[in-house]
Amino acid sequence: MTEGIHFGVSALDSSHFARQFVLADGALQNVGFLSTASVATSASNMEPLMMTIPEFLLEVSIVVMAVVSLVTNMSVLLCFIQSSELRSHVPGIFVLNLSFSNILLAFINMPATFFGVAKRGEPFGNLICRMISCVETFLTTNSMLSMAALSLDRWIAVMFPLSYSRKMRYRDAVLMVIYSWLQSFAFSLTQLLMNWGGYNHTYASCTVCLATEGRSLSAAYATFTVLLHCSSFTVSLAVLCFSYLKVLRVAKSHCKRIDVITVQTLVLLVDIHPSVKERCLSEQKKRRQRATKKICIFIGSFVFCFSPYVITRLLELLSSVHIPQYWGIITKCLCYAKASSDPFVYCLLRHQYRKVLIRVIRRFVRKDHYLMSASSWSSTFDTTEDNWIGRTS
Repeated sequence: MTEGIHFGVSALDSSHFARQFVLADGALQNVGFLSTASVATSASNMEPLMMTIPEFLLEVSIVVMAVVSLVTNMSVLLCFIQSSELRSHVPGIFVLNLSFSNILLAFINMPATFFGVAKRGEPFGNLICRMISCVETFLTTNSMLSMAALSLDRWIAVMFPLSYSRKMRYRDAVLMVIYSWLQSFAFSLTQLLMNWGGYNHTYASCTVCLATEGRSLSAAYATFTVLLHCSSFTVSLAVLCFSYLKVLRVAKSHCKRIDVITVQTLVLLVDIHPSVKERCLSEQKKRRQRATKKICIFIGSFVFCFSPYVITRLLELLSSVHIPQYWGIITKCLCYAKASSDPFVYCLLRHQYRKVLIRVIRRFVRKDHYLMSASSWSSTFDTTEDNWIGRTS
């Protein structure tokens, strides 16, 4: 009986030991499988991501646009600092507001998009990316409204030249800038409170987007997106078209009057040389084309740079539409290109700004030349003094 009990206990111990061995063996196999999988995953993560030619071109384009935008907009600010005449003009307030937005866009949002394209993912943390997306909404809306304000200023100056100083004062311009800031801040704050911002894979940047966990709010997000683009892009485009087309009509009527006077003068001057007549007629043609080119640049640059991005943002609200990533990044780069071209469109190609900028550049070159000549003169004086000391000693 005792031997049977001992035999049963030993059998139970042996079966328990066998079961523990099997469990341990399975655990070792699982650990080995997990370690192998983790090693494979880490190895795959350590593999370098091959950069494609389109990605390289996009990264180079973003860097070039950021550098050009910073240099040109800083040049505009430098012209305002150096010229009291430019500061006295009322449109300068709108130009300063536009340059301020473009500088911040080139300093904050363009690098974020560059790192998003380079890393193929979220460039920063979620909180920082949300803040950057709100900044982008504010700056883009403020830029569009500033362009609309500039077009309104030109319309008032052309349509009411005698009463322009009463209709557009510094106080009125400041109130328009304050309204632009309030509208931009309202949309940015709404985006921040509703958590409608972060990294968007389609555009490889921190911008306005709907989070995955917030699909139940898709109707509210769609309403916000439509209101954002209608109140910024659509309204600004309508103001630009209305103002500049009115300006173009007035400019063409003035050109017709000048052409009539020129033709009458040429008819009266019988003994004038034919080359002079041809030159006057070519100047007439250039005068007619100059106003049309300027208006086309003002409206065309706005439409070309902003409309692809706005149309894409509205189309992506439809669930059946898929936006390719390369197209999304290209539309974002077109928006950045507007920040680089604004200083040339509105400022640097005008005679007043060019005169001030050339004067500033000459001043710096003259100062550098003076410093170089002074240093060379001092080195020459030191050399001659050493030689004189050596001869006397």
